[in-house]
Amino acid sequence: MTAASALPQLPKAPTGIDGLDEITNGGLPKGRPTLICGSAGCGKTLMSVEFLVRGILEHDEPGVLMAFEETADELSSNVTSLGIDLKQLVADKKLRLDHVHVDRSEIEETGEYDLEGLFIRLGYAIDSIGAKRVVLDTIESLFSGFTNQAILRSEIRRLFRWLKDKGVTTIITAERGEGQLTRQGLEEYVSDCVILLDNRVINQITTRRLRIVKYRGSTHGTNEYPYLITEDGISVLPVTSLKLEHNVSNDIVSTGVPELDEMFTRGGLYRGSSVLITGTAGTAKTTLAAFFAAAACRRGERCLFFAFEESPQQLIRNMLSVGLDLQPFVEQGLLYIEASRPTLNGLEQHLVTIHKLIGQHRPQAVVIDPISNLVSVGSITEVRGMLTRLIDYLKVQGITALFTALVNGRNANQEMTEEGVSSLVDTWLHVRDLEGIGERNRGVSILKARGMSHSNQVREFLVTDAGIRLLDVIIGPSGIVTGASRHTQFLQEQSVALAAQQEIERRERELERKRRVLEATIANLRTEFESVEEELRFTNREEERQHQELSQARRQIAAGHGARSANNSAAAPTNS
Repeated sequence: MTAASALPQLPKAPTGIDGLDEITNGGLPKGRPTLICGSAGCGKTLMSVEFLVRGILEHDEPGVLMAFEETADELSSNVTSLGIDLKQLVADKKLRLDHVHVDRSEIEETGEYDLEGLFIRLGYAIDSIGAKRVVLDTIESLFSGFTNQAILRSEIRRLFRWLKDKGVTTIITAERGEGQLTRQGLEEYVSDCVILLDNRVINQITTRRLRIVKYRGSTHGTNEYPYLITEDGISVLPVTSLKLEHNVSNDIVSTGVPELDEMFTRGGLYRGSSVLITGTAGTAKTTLAAFFAAAACRRGERCLFFAFEESPQQLIRNMLSVGLDLQPFVEQGLLYIEASRPTLNGLEQHLVTIHKLIGQHRPQAVVIDPISNLVSVGSITEVRGMLTRLIDYLKVQGITALFTALVNGRNANQEMTEEGVSSLVDTWLHVRDLEGIGERNRGVSILKARGMSHSNQVREFLVTDAGIRLLDVIIGPSGIVTGASRHTQFLQEQSVALAAQQEIERRERELERKRRVLEATIANLRTEFESVEEELRFTNREEERQHQELSQARRQIAAGHGARSANNSAAAPTNS
């Protein structure tokens, strides 16, 4: 354990305001005064009231609101539109509303003047309900009638010290001064935490910014943070406070186009990843996004579709032309289409709308079509910052996100977007025009896919009545061929294949003829052999017969000669 972590940390009071606790690392300094300063209309009073109300509802810390400009009834009416019932909290003895009327004409400044009466009144309100939180709104009304700066500054210091000694977490609001944070130029020095609110107009669009000027005893975010006032209160949008510590999934989800899934070695996209589709106008980016949304709905997942160019009815009608019916998914509550022009609100309002709808619908997939239109309501830097926060937020929530972006003609070759978010996404698809002789076709390629290998081919695809169909790659003499050239190449290859087949068949027929000739020759030779064989056997039999007849004749001759010799011996006389 480090020495810093072993030391006691500054106790903090959570504000409950979206995003503010995140950039203050836990909330406002507990038991110490915080100054909220800003010009008219920036939401100082609203932020203070929300701090009190959320402390009561979420942390059971009663509060006191001492107002110097608005009565209790006026305050209650003003915050009713935000769903806050101050009168009920007062009735429950959780909140004290005290309006202090300061009439400058009735005040005579003397050297003996002090705030002792205010301390007594405020102390009674705190003790009566055991308040832990206090708001003073606004301090200028209390001091604006006095010109003696020495007395004024002394009483401000005494007020802040009294609040610290009382141990209550206090918010004091103050108006912005000329060249300084407050009119008196002292409150920011004696406060432990100073929050500056700013309300500016950029390109005719109101933008509010919050900055923590100082925070004694604690680290905090130092950037300017956009914030919004909505019907749910104040939302602060941190720019860089999100850490890259989200969980990842190994599950694979479909792009909605089976042939496109096959271009990824794992057969689709990682769940919870971010996907960017870039391309020039008319390259079917919205159609691809709609098929992605439909695939999520078919899996039983909810999908939010933010359309900046088409109304929901127009999007549903247009997708019917490609064989995709989104209406059943809308009726089942699986698909929610939010359509608006980017210029309707500022970037922060769009981001808050997205956050709000995600919180309401809890989707597993989100589509934003296109992000390039956001450039019309902010600078490139602002859009990039907004999209960075959005991509990080969606990843933390485990939502699979798909963005489309338009690239203009001069950047089409570089395949880069004006927003510069291509490095932030996990998967980048690029759709392009493949120009041939007298025609334009569409092609898709995968520029990157983090965590998996993928095809490096540019696949031509068709948008048909039955959906999107990717065509097989055909290589011609000069490379990949598309469109009519593809058909010509196909006919040529078919002709070559037919000629080759005919040649094979001709050779087989020739072989068959040769076989038949050879078999006939063999039959003739066999017949000739049989004739020779038969003649030879006949000759052999004749020779054998003649030989037998000759042998028999010889035996007969031999037998006849022996008989004649015997007869001759018997007939010869005997000599005495």
